[in-house]
Amino acid sequence: MKYKAAIIGCGNIFPMHGWSVHANPHCDLVAVADNKFDRAQAKAVEFGCKAYADYEEMILNEKPNGVHICTPHYLHAQMALFALGHNAHVLTEKPMAIDINDAEQMVAAAERAGKNLGVIFQNRYNPGSVFARQMLDSGELGRVKGAKMEVTWCRGGDYYADDWHGTWDKEGGGVIINQALHTFDLMRYLVGANAKSVDCHISNRAHPSVEVEDEADGVIVFDNGVMGSFYCNLYYANDDDIHLQLLCEKGKINIYADTAKVEFMNGRTYAAGATPGEFFAYGGVKSYWGMSHKKQIDNFYSCLANGERPFIDGHDALETTRMVLACYQSAKTNLRVTL
Repeated sequence: MKYKAAIIGCGNIFPMHGWSVHANPHCDLVAVADNKFDRAQAKAVEFGCKAYADYEEMILNEKPNGVHICTPHYLHAQMALFALGHNAHVLTEKPMAIDINDAEQMVAAAERAGKNLGVIFQNRYNPGSVFARQMLDSGELGRVKGAKMEVTWCRGGDYYADDWHGTWDKEGGGVIINQALHTFDLMRYLVGANAKSVDCHISNRAHPSVEVEDEADGVIVFDNGVMGSFYCNLYYANDDDIHLQLLCEKGKINIYADTAKVEFMNGRTYAAGATPGEFFAYGGVKSYWGMSHKKQIDNFYSCLANGERPFIDGHDALETTRMVLACYQSAKTNLRVTL
């Protein structure tokens, strides 16, 4: 069976979905939608599909099996709920929602409809992330004792030129829920537990024209007892490699960007990064996107074919969402939040 796919949102993240679907032998991209209709028309010409200005009309007319959501954060929940309510499986970009009640409704709607809800956290598919998970699962490193992460990137005035970046009601926050969210998810995934409590501080130090935070720090206590610390900002000189470290009983894992290095206390070291020659062209966008979007999208449709849940489904993503939204609750109330 070939699945009919449709994509809502034809902006910057569209190529990672459009070209991944185009390359998947089990999918046909039948339609795209964008409220800026000229963008939808351009992508429809590029991919040989139909263009819509209204995503609801697209879903009602085309009856797609899978709907990809590539729109501003505040629209994810309402679009997912509509698609799930009209017999479509959903794969949404992160964050799944900017309100925890909306996120919970999305998971409940998918369960009621018997449909898959996937959330893009493609960094779990990075070679370093996969290797780190394998090493932890092997037991060779012993239990995780602590974790820390650092994300220091640069976002200038051009980034906030649209009407939704830098706003609480549309972006849902700043560096936590947007740029650092992937690393928060990766820390939770590799620690192997959900957050038990969060203590967070946020500030805006270098972007006075926007509402949201450009710096955050704090600590997360996971329900297996591991304490994870974090620091992130959006005013560094460039987009530096993310750093995630896991300290274990018999060694440590350091992940820089998509490469992981494992150092045992006895001196043994191992490393894993991108496979030489492994490359996928998303229509000429920046090369740093790598293969991971395609791998996650391939998994989504493979799971549909096999009647399985995707590797990163709504239940899993809900826990990351709950954790980062608790960071904001803690920062705004100046209190430790227990989940």
